[in-house]
Amino acid sequence: MSKLSHVGDDGRAHMVDVTDKAATDRTAAAAGFLRCAVETLAQVRAGTAPKGAVIRTAELAGLMAAKRTAELIPLCHPLPLTKVAVTVELDDALPGFRVAAEARCHGVTGVEMEALTAVSVACLTLFDMLKAVDRTMTIGGIEVTSKTGGKSGSW
Repeated sequence: MSKLSHVGDDGRAHMVDVTDKAATDRTAAAAGFLRCAVETLAQVRAGTAPKGAVIRTAELAGLMAAKRTAELIPLCHPLPLTKVAVTVELDDALPGFRVAAEARCHGVTGVEMEALTAVSVACLTLFDMLKAVDRTMTIGGIEVTSKTGGKSGSW
């Protein structure tokens, strides 16, 4: 295993110095899900969930969270995001919600954490808005699904 970039020789955590890195176009996508009861999904589809516009609120929360990632994750660089998109889709087969996010910037470090934060907070918002009607919900599968830009290339 290679040396961790956020840990110095003295064992202390530090922000990685990216001063000399070249700025490139960078993108990252992430996904996750919130599993819930069939009845909960039906309420959201019908627009009768007690807290209102569940999907739109979760999408907005995810977008706002991506913009604040550096405030939430220690040692994460603040980035000049040029795009954040969050989508929440109903999935009858799950049953529940599929959440996806894309983050973009032209910068010296990747945007994976921003995409992951967007998905995480969107899922947490769904949970918060639906917890009064469903105590069986679970959040899972949060992962980076793609990334482009930078020295390590695309994956």
